Amino acid sequence: MITTDMLTNYIQRIIPDAKVSVTDRTGTMDHFSIRVVSDLFKGKNLLDRHRLIYHALDEPMKDGRIHALEIKAETTDGT
Repeated sequence: MITTDMLTNYIQRIIPDAKVSVTDRTGTMDHFSIRVVSDLFKGKNLLDRHRLIYHALDEPMKDGRIHALEIKAETTDGT
């Protein structure tokens, strides 16, 4: 099992300025909806933003602690 704090820490290691909100979608702590807000996303398309997040969460994705992930990746100005 992975906690929301652990998910946030994984993301902030790769995206230090990230503001992260995590929702457990099923109550099983392995299906998550995450929203990441960072200026690092400026000038990046949606695919590149998601790649950064998947890179940050590579370990818990590979070891099965994350089974499903819904991602919203935005800049601080809402784009």
